[in-house]
Amino acid sequence: MELSIGEMLMIALAIIVLFGPDKLPQIARELGMGFRRMRGAVEDIKTEILKETDNPVSEIKQEIEKVKKMAIDHADSLKNSVLTEEKTEEKISAPKDETEIKPHEDDSYEGSISR
Repeated sequence: MELSIGEMLMIALAIIVLFGPDKLPQIARELGMGFRRMRGAVEDIKTEILKETDNPVSEIKQEIEKVKKMAIDHADSLKNSVLTEEKTEEKISAPKDETEIKPHEDDSYEGSISR
C-alpha cells in the first residue's frame, strides 16, 4: 500500500482539523512510541522463531556428520581388512620354495624312466 504525497497531506490535514494543532506533537510522539514497541515485539518474535527452528536443524546436521564419520571409518576398516586378507591369500598361494629347479632347466634331470 503506497500513499502519494497528496494522500498524506489530506491525512495530515484531517488530523489537524480533528485534534487541533496543539495536540499534534503529542499524537506524533505516541504514534512513534507505538510503532517502536510494535517493531521491537516483531523482532523478539522473529528471534524466538529463528532460535526454535535453528536448534533442530543444527542438531540434525550434527547427527548427519556423526553418521558420515562412522560410515567413513567403517569403510576404511573394511578396506584394511580386505587388503590384509588379500596379502594373506597371496602368501598362502605363493610357492614355498622358488629356488626349486624345474626339469627343463636342469640337464642332469632324467625324469621318469619308462622301459
